[in-house]
Amino acid sequence: MPVGIRPAVSSDLPLIAAFIRELADYENLSHEVRFDEAQLGEHLFGPRPHAEALIGEIGGEPQGFALFFHTFSTFEGRPGIWLEDLFVRPTARGEGLGKALLTHVARLAAERGCARLEWSVLDWNEPAIGFYRKLGARPMDEWRIMRVDGEALTSFGGQK
Repeated sequence: MPVGIRPAVSSDLPLIAAFIRELADYENLSHEVRFDEAQLGEHLFGPRPHAEALIGEIGGEPQGFALFFHTFSTFEGRPGIWLEDLFVRPTARGEGLGKALLTHVARLAAERGCARLEWSVLDWNEPAIGFYRKLGARPMDEWRIMRVDGEALTSFGGQK
């Protein structure tokens, strides 16, 4: 069946929300999902979008998505793209949709003059790690992701 990639539109919001929940379930992180769908829609499709999404289809049926946003590298002096989510439903894996989504994001990065395309992957997700390595990605083992969120962010940001 043919694989297709298209930019998400506002009417895709319920689908994107479902994909996010399916991804969280796959990653055993459902307890971390806290988004408000209307707020998500505002950040994706409002007057000042903070992220973009692509919908991946097989035979015209949505089976996956990619969600990404711009970053900036001071070392390169150019923007980059951070791939926040890449997900293909388990029943649709092996059909080339994941590669097509990632290739599309890489093409956008190249067209936009980005220096890099980056993402994170859970250390236990060997199928994904193997998939990314086959595409030429390399792990950045010397880097660690740091996070401040929730009450700690509110307190740290002086809002309490």
